[in-house]
Amino acid sequence: MNDIRLDDVWIRQFPPAGTGGVPLVCFPHAGGSASYFRPFSNVLKNRLRVLSVQYPGRQDRIQHPLITSISEFADASYAALEPLLKEPVAFLGHSMGAAIAFEVAHRMRERLGTAPVTLYVSGRRAPSKDRESRIHLLDDEGLVEVLRSQSGTDTRILGDKDVLKMILPPLRADYTAIETWRYDPAKPSLDCPVVALTGVDDETVTTEEAQAWGEHTTGPFALETFQGGHFYLADQFELVAETVLRTLPAR
Repeated sequence: MNDIRLDDVWIRQFPPAGTGGVPLVCFPHAGGSASYFRPFSNVLKNRLRVLSVQYPGRQDRIQHPLITSISEFADASYAALEPLLKEPVAFLGHSMGAAIAFEVAHRMRERLGTAPVTLYVSGRRAPSKDRESRIHLLDDEGLVEVLRSQSGTDTRILGDKDVLKMILPPLRADYTAIETWRYDPAKPSLDCPVVALTGVDDETVTTEEAQAWGEHTTGPFALETFQGGHFYLADQFELVAETVLRTLPAR
């Protein structure tokens, strides 16, 4: 499995690179980058091979054209991951990344007749529980306040104008993508296990909205809650990693 060649523009693997178990592909949040999931490589080490998707317009892809559509994110992610998707693989998406992971899982079903061994959806409402949101229409100052309120960004960065010039355009593009995304209820349900992960103080996701992910699969469903808000992951990567290891089907 380690000999599979993946698209090194879209896919990152951080040392120490795990070689055992099922590969875990991580999809970052709006404004996030692949390196957000670097701690998983440290925690899981040789238990799982951790991969992360690098969206355009950030870090080493700062010059790449931005994407403003979840469908386009999913198409590009699927194409980059396709060589891996013929083997057992698990997905974990946080916030916007949960929607992208969900759409890539649907592409697997439609094009390969397979599905992730488990789909982990973190910090995101079920597709059937949409809320009206217009964050992408805010001015730059408004976007900064959103970042500040979610406590997911170092406050020192929020006062650096040069850094903001780099992070606000992809953030706005990402919010455009997720806020204009509409789930197609005509799509057949997935048949893979789905595990919803949420912070108990996350104001963007209620327990009911997280529980509704179970409506989108005919397979097993579980809801796991953690202390913290929308970015509960940042302080609890070890606990989340333990949850993944505990809930992955034995192979």
